[in-house]
Amino acid sequence: MSKTANKKVVCQKLIEFAEKDSDIVALTSDSRGSASMTEFGNQLPDQLVEVGIAEQNIVGMAAGLAAGGKKPFITSYAAFVTMRAIEQVKVDVAYSNVNVKIIGISGGVSYGPLGMSHHTLHDIAVMRAIPNIKMVMPADRYDTEKLMEELVDYQGPVYVRVGRNPVEDVHKSADYEFKIGKADQLRDGSDLTIIATGELVSTALKAANLLKKDDLSCRVINMHTLKPLDEKAIIKAAEDTGKIVTVEEHSIYGGLGSAVSQVVAENHPVPVKVFGIPDEPAVTGYPEDIFNEYGLTPANIAEKAKRMFN
Repeated sequence: MSKTANKKVVCQKLIEFAEKDSDIVALTSDSRGSASMTEFGNQLPDQLVEVGIAEQNIVGMAAGLAAGGKKPFITSYAAFVTMRAIEQVKVDVAYSNVNVKIIGISGGVSYGPLGMSHHTLHDIAVMRAIPNIKMVMPADRYDTEKLMEELVDYQGPVYVRVGRNPVEDVHKSADYEFKIGKADQLRDGSDLTIIATGELVSTALKAANLLKKDDLSCRVINMHTLKPLDEKAIIKAAEDTGKIVTVEEHSIYGGLGSAVSQVVAENHPVPVKVFGIPDEPAVTGYPEDIFNEYGLTPANIAEKAKRMFN
């Protein structure tokens, strides 16, 4: 499988759209290089605003630009734009319901060697609790391309989390339907459903492949949209397969697993196993080391999923 960094796809699509629409403005917070936005700045310098290390300012400026008719896209570190600037996100953007797109880069543990200050393991919990704002975590370059194509004409605030490093494609091509709020079923199955989000969807698919060797049929759902959540897909999975596993690069509290568990508990109770980062400051290391530490690997997910049948 080929690998592409989703943040690079964001830049490529923004250049494509901004060349045709002068109202599109990109804002960076000393993150031009890290966000792969250097090419955008070189090609369209009049449509890029470098704010510096000032996440609160970047959100406030974007809200003002949107109120004035521009179409601002923030590209800033996910760990900081969803914490340092959360009051501005809540009040200036979400409460005002202005047309701001926030692209949180280097999300999850993709900046792992820099330690817990740069880990983003809280953003699903935080952003889902704020009214008016949508949240999306694309799984691969195809998801990211389709998401950007939808965002350019989408009215209202949206938060997007992408990682830092190249990720495997989970789709063979762009020949599938992508819609904000609509789950993407990658594989059908009858014994168990694995629901994953973001750049761990490929891990979920590999776990399903391992379970297949044990004659366990797994449905795999790419839940790219965390808000609004596709509750119908979750309820159907509970009804059809009777067991659900969730996989996310986020704290086990307040994330995908919590959201899925609430839907299941209120509509069709079945066993749910949540895979994520436990309630502790995540260890420092490269992403693969952190995933190994916390069992976010195909082998561990498959092994723990099998125990649900005992």
